[in-house]
Amino acid sequence: MTETRSTCPYCGVGCGVVIEAEGARITGVRGDPEHPANFGRLCSKGQTLHLTAAPLVQQQTRLLHPMRRATRGAAPERTDWDSALGLAAQRFGDSIAAHGPDAVGFYVSGQLLTEDYYVFNKLAKGLIGTNNIDTNSRLCMSSAVAGYKLTLGADAPPACYDDVNHADCLFIVGSNAAWAHPVLFRRIEDARRARPGMKLIVADPRRTDTADLADLYLPLQPGTDVMLFHGLLHIMLREGWTDAGYIERHTTGFDALEALVREHTPDRVAQVCGLKPEDLVTAARWFAHGASGDPGKRAATLSLYCQGLNQSSSGTAKNASLINLHLATGQIGKPGAGPFSLTGQPNAMGGREVGGLANLLSAHRDLANPQHRAEVAALWGLPSVPGKPGLTAVELFEAAADGAVKALWIACTNPAQSMPDQRTVRRALQRAEFVVVQEAFATPATCDFADLLLPATTWGEKEGTVTNSERRISRVRAAVPAPGEARHDWRIAVDFANRLRPGNALFPYTTPEAVWLEHRASTRGRDLDISGLSYALLEQQGPQQWPLPEGEATGRARLYEDGRFPTPDGRARFAALPYRPPAEPRESRFPFALTTGRLRDQWHGMSRTGTLGRLFGHVAEPAVQLHPQDMARLALADGELVHVTSKRGSIVLPAQASEQIAPAQAFIAMHWGGEVLSGRSSSGEPLAGVNALTTSAFCPGSKQPELKHAAVQVLKAELPWSLLALAWLPDGHALAVQRELRALMADFPFASCVPFGRERTGVLFRAAVHEPPDPALLDRLEALMGLDTPDTQRYADRRQGQRRAARLQRTPGQAARLDALLLAGDTRAQAWLKPLLQDGLPAEAYARRLFMPGARAPVDEAPRGKQVCTCLNVSDTAIRECLARCEGSEEQRLAQLQGALRCGTQCGSCVPELRRLLREAAPVPA
Repeated sequence: MTETRSTCPYCGVGCGVVIEAEGARITGVRGDPEHPANFGRLCSKGQTLHLTAAPLVQQQTRLLHPMRRATRGAAPERTDWDSALGLAAQRFGDSIAAHGPDAVGFYVSGQLLTEDYYVFNKLAKGLIGTNNIDTNSRLCMSSAVAGYKLTLGADAPPACYDDVNHADCLFIVGSNAAWAHPVLFRRIEDARRARPGMKLIVADPRRTDTADLADLYLPLQPGTDVMLFHGLLHIMLREGWTDAGYIERHTTGFDALEALVREHTPDRVAQVCGLKPEDLVTAARWFAHGASGDPGKRAATLSLYCQGLNQSSSGTAKNASLINLHLATGQIGKPGAGPFSLTGQPNAMGGREVGGLANLLSAHRDLANPQHRAEVAALWGLPSVPGKPGLTAVELFEAAADGAVKALWIACTNPAQSMPDQRTVRRALQRAEFVVVQEAFATPATCDFADLLLPATTWGEKEGTVTNSERRISRVRAAVPAPGEARHDWRIAVDFANRLRPGNALFPYTTPEAVWLEHRASTRGRDLDISGLSYALLEQQGPQQWPLPEGEATGRARLYEDGRFPTPDGRARFAALPYRPPAEPRESRFPFALTTGRLRDQWHGMSRTGTLGRLFGHVAEPAVQLHPQDMARLALADGELVHVTSKRGSIVLPAQASEQIAPAQAFIAMHWGGEVLSGRSSSGEPLAGVNALTTSAFCPGSKQPELKHAAVQVLKAELPWSLLALAWLPDGHALAVQRELRALMADFPFASCVPFGRERTGVLFRAAVHEPPDPALLDRLEALMGLDTPDTQRYADRRQGQRRAARLQRTPGQAARLDALLLAGDTRAQAWLKPLLQDGLPAEAYARRLFMPGARAPVDEAPRGKQVCTCLNVSDTAIRECLARCEGSEEQRLAQLQGALRCGTQCGSCVPELRRLLREAAPVPA
């Protein structure tokens, strides 16, 4: 066995991992105890990385050879690299020759390595001469970039993870860190235990696991963050809680901001935001002075924020207005203080460093600055680089949909799932004359639109660097060789460039380190200067933070400690930006505010996490969450189907009551795309996932779309004929079956398909329609689920539209267990049949009940309950039963619970939920 230190490919925390491998096979993963981002901890996703790289998973999901479609809609056929790159060069070259360089575009990813990003940026802006290169980081971090540059002068988060250990007050806004950045949240929990006087304020429309830990929870209305921040500053000015000396010495523009916030009184802000005036005063006092409220004390306040601020048509204003609070109170440039934007992807920061956005150039240079363009041209040995602004993510796909962009190159991202307004995105992918998708996986929906598929390496196979949220650069290392014919992303871009322009001298690289050295040279003298850093230093001393200029031994943990900022006069700038409501306010026709967000155990479009049934244990299937009052008003029971409709589209999915959601609001997880949730409209148009609903309206400053808010209508769906099929399948076959089932999903107005299981692999298919479908469709479904065998038992009543099929597994010496099941027509029995199969309970005694429509559950079978602890598969039922026997304080009862069931003792991601269950359970008297 070999061990290789690398970095997790999921969120921006940037956790170090140790990969265990035997030959060409990854066999295990654990947290790196020496990595300063996580000190050995991993979340539920990170702990299962090796399972997503298992050979049986990879052979069903990986793209292993170049593939070409002869015509759109045809099945892709295998080709060779020489032919694939030749075709790509010919088609891109033809488009450029006929229509100019801006007729092509590149859409890349925050999951690429810095070296990959750099080569793609140089390919587009240097070789081809177009700035039409953008990234999915535009969907998550561009508002943070714009906010930092507008106020502090540079895209540089000034704080670090260690600041949570020094903060007197934590202000978390627009972030469910407990789920989105779980390892960082473990550090917050540790810090609060070590410093009981620390105050935690959480502002979020949903009462998330993060909000549950708060000393003060502010359930503001969606999109009203700017109003909240202006209101807090109004109170601070009224009470004399600002730092006039800091404002005078280190900032400009405060008079305009002071005039703007004068009208943001507590009463007005409370009315707009839906908050209590007294809570606003408390929040302002804690932010300015910590828990003591002592005007003479300058406590340290750290703000943590993410997509709730960024994904907005006012994203720049939200970010800048929060930074205003830090500048006004001097809460920056010292331990425990500062505005700290949490990046969503593992290398969104690295992409920003190399200029991998349509408006940037290498080393945080601005495309609009002629001097910056000249510097990059000189570095690349070119007379110039193009000055015309490039198309950002939304603009790029709108241009392709309009026919202006003829050829698209998409690398390591899945816009057919993740982009807003999917109708436009899919029209773009269909209308573009040539689409290249460079991917490690064959399963993302975008692959269905590709004329050419190029296989890329992924985690465990790549070499290079990434930069996490605290500006820390870590090595990514290969533990196993690339499978099949997969190539590294930077290598594919270089090979394409040399085919497109034979003999060019721009891409002499033979290793990722050679690319990185050129990137390093571009940073000399810039705010992110890493001229003192090298691969060798990263090998010897581990991950390092920038800036780390030549002559320095280590990077800088905190920025602006001297009060000087990277602006022409060295002063930070207050941004007086007015509050504007969301782009799509609620109205009588669309009375619900839809928000989106992450699930605890899933990642993005689930190309990787979606291969593991165990990661669906916590949230098993797609749903829209509504407040119980709204459920009652709409006469909905849990699990009943609803139409969720916006101005752009409509999808059908189950409704679920949740106290975490405020009335007149709705929540759908961002992960549910067309790969797992699909259907068709009444006109026959295919629909795909939550982003069929979201708006492409974007912030004018950052061009980041408002994925966090859309006005929707929720109506009960009248789809009386339903179907549920689930089966245990061979490990080497289940994911391939799931892909085939995707082809059947569009035959229903509602359909979902997800894996399940821990030790075994299962697939669940659910659907609903107005009338019973063609029996041939059900025959096909039964065959895929292994229900076409001689030992399958059946029942059918075509007149009543009822159909049943079940297969029992009989092992000598053991009780028979249900192995596969289909319920069609009346699916009420699923409430007990589904756990009967999933939990592997004896089923022989219930054989007759399997075929009785609406049969009630046997009285001696209790449902297992909802999974809470993914690592150890502990359910809420088991936790509640255990808590009934625990006594003492909350900490004592938690310790007793963990001692008995061990839940929360592995990755710790479930600890916030355990605490909520603790509070709900009545304590046992001592």
